[in-house]
Amino acid sequence: MSDEQHGEPSEGERPEGEPSERAPSGDGLSELDLAVLALERRAFSGPGAKERAVRERLGMTPTRYYQLLGALLDDPRALAHDPVTVNRLRRIRDARRERR
Repeated sequence: MSDEQHGEPSEGERPEGEPSERAPSGDGLSELDLAVLALERRAFSGPGAKERAVRERLGMTPTRYYQLLGALLDDPRALAHDPVTVNRLRRIRDARRERR
């Protein structure tokens, strides 16, 4: 019996609202890349709120999220798409590195 017969999404399909890691947008960033950048533009109310949003909205662990975010900060396409957010996050990352 195939996955479709069990009601599970087949390869390449994603549940509605879940970003695809593979599908690039017009600027070369995937839907997931864009979702990560959008999440980073938001302010969160308290401890754990961001991690909860990562799990609920993106369906991934915070560890995986921060791995993707780190790679995005070094991607010139991300800088071109959202220079304010990427530059802010780069400054924060650089300041943390200097403190170590």
